Amino acid sequence: MTNFMKLENQFSSGVYGKRDAVMVRGSGAALWDINGKEYIDCVGGIGVANIGHSHPRLVDALTRQASTLITCQEMFYNDCRAQLLERLAEITPGQLNRFFLCNSGAEAIEAAIKFARLSSGRAGIVATMRGFHGRTLGALSATHKAIYREPFMPLVPGFSHVPFNDIEAMYAAVNEDTAAVLVEVVQGEGGVYPGDPAYFQALRRLCDERDVLLIADEIQTGFGRTGRWFATEHMGFLPDILCLGKAIAGGVPMSVAALGPRIKNLTPGVHGSTFGGNPLACAAALATLDIIEEEDLVGRSAEMGSYFKERLSAIDSPLIREMRGLGLMIGVDLRVRAMPIVKQLMDEGVLVLTAGKTVLRLLPPLVITRDQIDTAVAAIETVLNNL
Repeated sequence: MTNFMKLENQFSSGVYGKRDAVMVRGSGAALWDINGKEYIDCVGGIGVANIGHSHPRLVDALTRQASTLITCQEMFYNDCRAQLLERLAEITPGQLNRFFLCNSGAEAIEAAIKFARLSSGRAGIVATMRGFHGRTLGALSATHKAIYREPFMPLVPGFSHVPFNDIEAMYAAVNEDTAAVLVEVVQGEGGVYPGDPAYFQALRRLCDERDVLLIADEIQTGFGRTGRWFATEHMGFLPDILCLGKAIAGGVPMSVAALGPRIKNLTPGVHGSTFGGNPLACAAALATLDIIEEEDLVGRSAEMGSYFKERLSAIDSPLIREMRGLGLMIGVDLRVRAMPIVKQLMDEGVLVLTAGKTVLRLLPPLVITRDQIDTAVAAIETVLNNL
């Protein structure tokens, strides 16, 4: 065990399960540990590193902004923030053209919940089973999995859960007390389950009929991950609030609640964030959006995602039950527990995630190459065949 591992074990909170490697360098879709071992990164910071690790243009943007102004709370105007807000309005769909800037996915969800209650004058939030929206108390109340919820009961009142992709269950749950429906477009932590376009379109109609707001959680799926800028584009619907995060700033903490015209009553003081919209994060986001656009990483995600799934489908193993996903958000559902395989793949130089007990979740940087995909698939095949 290295000294750095000992230090983290001694002084960190203890809330993270650690893997036995000290990562010190990254480039593209590769990471290197302190011993010089190279890994193909299919974790991507849990969907954060869409543009790859330490992209030179991001590094340059951060360096230039850090030498000028790092922090500037939103009580003051800022040139970099203003440019980012304008740019976000250009790329977000429909009339989602106002933005609350914050720092993490859970914060974007918290803002969405507050804004929905403030706009509607009602308190109820209907979310879905298997959904994951974050670990702060409001976001956790919308999250369904008992292992996350039970140690912190009682949670925020007013939340209920229905099966995902079941419009009849939504019709039964949404009532005169409902402020909003909150759904992931692709359930990530819940097992990499994309919803059905017809389901989301019917959900949009339901919310319109009953004057209920629709919140889409695209914290993991936004900014090219699924082969479109936003996964809602696959599904053909527009939410009233779109929650974004993870990949927006290339690894610098940032998140956004994008707001449509039905969101109202937002006056100074009803919500805020000390670090939200700071110039350093805004500069990172502007550079990241430029990189995604100019390097066509959205198109690359669609292309490499198809190739990755094609190669995975060629694995001849009875342990693979099903494969799901969109673009470079891929879930391999197994007939055995996934975590032992995750550990063996790390020994083989491939980093992957789980999504529940039996799913391997792959969220590589969108710059991953065909050679890296081939190597990762070969390692997965070897590990599965040796079980």
